[in-house]
Amino acid sequence: MKKIQVATLFKTLALIVLVGSPALTFAKKGMWMPPLLESQEKDMRSRGLEIPIERLYNEDGTSLNNAIVLFGRGCTGEIISSKGLILTNHHCGYGTVQGLSSKEKDYFANGFWAMNHQEELPCLGLTVTFIRKMENVTDRIIVGLADTLNDKYRDSIINIRIKNLVKGYEYTTKYDAAIKPYFYGNQYWVILSETYRDIRLVGFPPNGIGVFGGDTDNWMWPRHTGDFSMFRIYAGADNKPADYSKDNKPYQTKNFLTINTSGYKEGDFTMVYGFPGYTQEYISSYQLGHIYNIIDPVRIEARTILLDTWAKNMERSRDVYLKYTSKHKRVANGWKKWQGEVRGLRLNNVMESKVNYELKFQGWASSDETMPFADDLLPHIGAISLAADDPIRADQYIREAVLAIEIIRQGRALNSMLNVLNSGLDENQIKDSLGKLANRWNGFYKNYDVATDKDVFQALMPLFFEKCNNYVPELYKDQFNRYGKDYSRWANYVFSSIITDQSKIKSLGTGSAEEAKKKILTDPAWQLYVAVSNVHKTQVQPTLSNYKDKMSYLNRLYMKAQMNYDKKNTNFPDANLTLRLAYGRVKGIDPDGSAGYSYQTNLDGAVKKHNPSVEEFDMPEKLREIHNNKDYGRWAVDGTVPIAFIATNHTTGGNSGSPVLNNKGQLIGLNFDRIWEGTMSDLYFDPNLCRNISVDIRYPLFIIDKFAGAGWLIDEMELASE
Repeated sequence: MKKIQVATLFKTLALIVLVGSPALTFAKKGMWMPPLLESQEKDMRSRGLEIPIERLYNEDGTSLNNAIVLFGRGCTGEIISSKGLILTNHHCGYGTVQGLSSKEKDYFANGFWAMNHQEELPCLGLTVTFIRKMENVTDRIIVGLADTLNDKYRDSIINIRIKNLVKGYEYTTKYDAAIKPYFYGNQYWVILSETYRDIRLVGFPPNGIGVFGGDTDNWMWPRHTGDFSMFRIYAGADNKPADYSKDNKPYQTKNFLTINTSGYKEGDFTMVYGFPGYTQEYISSYQLGHIYNIIDPVRIEARTILLDTWAKNMERSRDVYLKYTSKHKRVANGWKKWQGEVRGLRLNNVMESKVNYELKFQGWASSDETMPFADDLLPHIGAISLAADDPIRADQYIREAVLAIEIIRQGRALNSMLNVLNSGLDENQIKDSLGKLANRWNGFYKNYDVATDKDVFQALMPLFFEKCNNYVPELYKDQFNRYGKDYSRWANYVFSSIITDQSKIKSLGTGSAEEAKKKILTDPAWQLYVAVSNVHKTQVQPTLSNYKDKMSYLNRLYMKAQMNYDKKNTNFPDANLTLRLAYGRVKGIDPDGSAGYSYQTNLDGAVKKHNPSVEEFDMPEKLREIHNNKDYGRWAVDGTVPIAFIATNHTTGGNSGSPVLNNKGQLIGLNFDRIWEGTMSDLYFDPNLCRNISVDIRYPLFIIDKFAGAGWLIDEMELASE
């Protein structure tokens, strides 16, 4: 690797640090691969684990991994009965239930509860996947490949080996096989899985329970959200995966979770078993700087303007509120998370910690002879990262400012119609294709308001001009000048677009192809979309692609060097939506003082939040009646019902719906969120600040029993009270 001048200063600073110093000691964290849990067994037992480690994962089909499923494409679920009953989050089932709902059957407002198997609703397209086995195949994937081999050539060889090995595993095991990289491609594991395709809705509480607290409480603690839903797996006559059929039977299994109803106390050992999606624990300070100084701040800045503009229009009109409430929730989710992430990184001085670690690492790398490539890694990473600052910033402003304006973003769909017109198809084929494309716009118009989007244009476009001027397309500048540098006048022109009128979109398929083509080519919104897309394609994307290619290579080498440098500590790979186990303890928190938040919330606290004039805090009347009458039955604890609790488990997106287990491997809760102060855990985990939030399992049982009257579901579960 060619040396660069940055290395001189970096090495000078690094050599001041004692070369033999141990690596920077990070706080306890971990998303551990099930086959490697033996490396953590001693620590887990010291913290309270009582069951054999083999009970968590083994290869004979009797371990708890066979009760954990990947729910859909990005959540976790768990089997809680011998009849394939699945428990997951309310928000994980939200999209599926939306497809099953209608004005006549509003499951969001009223909930849904099957009272027998015949009433369970088929969820076409929904799948759940079991992980049957994981095996390290690194030696068969990267054998004979030098660490410093060019990634393009290296990957071509690896892809061929993966393809052949997958075929072999699928032939011999009869399971689906996937080989995934870990530690930035320094390890490869095969994952053998089984996916069931006939899934049916069993129970879904109304929004007044399932999303109680909404955007206001999202990422926050205390929480009072009953974030759970229930589904069931159906199988063919052989108990194997099958397409939906009325003749299918509930999946039969001996691998399901026992539910513990005796609760927990602060300090108790807990585990979270699931499919965490994406973390970046091992990146350099330079890449962290991109997130901390550029990406998160740009997203927060642009989304603050967008959300404020939407909110003003939503307050003025109930119709606009209904159109934008779901979009507002989705956009606000990331906006709020990123604010917590930046705050957590700042409070923990994570940038400084990263730099200190890298100084020590560089001191080791400068003297180590076993990995000569390590010496220049950080200087190269630094130089390449700094050169990418501007395009990374431009990429974010284009995404979060320009393409947040719906009429411009929808230019992409208009472009698809133009491609059909230029395809060379005959007239009938063109009209048929345009008609089908026009029908796809129905969802857009259902939740679109022209006046609101026009306000967004006037609010976000000045931000783009001010903060990203070097990447503002000439067309934008010309039009802005043409309308007297008045964003309102410019907006009037842009919103003369045919996109503002659904009938005009549908008419594109009724006239001549030439007329339709002319309407699109002269459309102001389409022109803005094409102009900014061309800037992104020619000025931003090439630099970013080159940066990502180089960083993929350097991150792989840096990860290998870190693993070699820090041999005393067992590393866990970053999350990649594969099965992992994290462990911690129940622990309260008060990030702003010494009083200490309670580690648990209850129904009394939820009722106090009830506000019928605010949709997200509007609790169902029946639940309030149960509370008034104290009709809690066997689920009462100290005169109320527990709802949620927090613990120090290391979680992220994808862990939604993950079971929270006690020291005996019994189900005590259902993970659904993290606290705002600890959202930086995707980048840096601090048990003093990071908490996962879970539904206390007794709350879903209480809702199922006393609110829904679906006790037949509890009868098929295995409950333990010790």
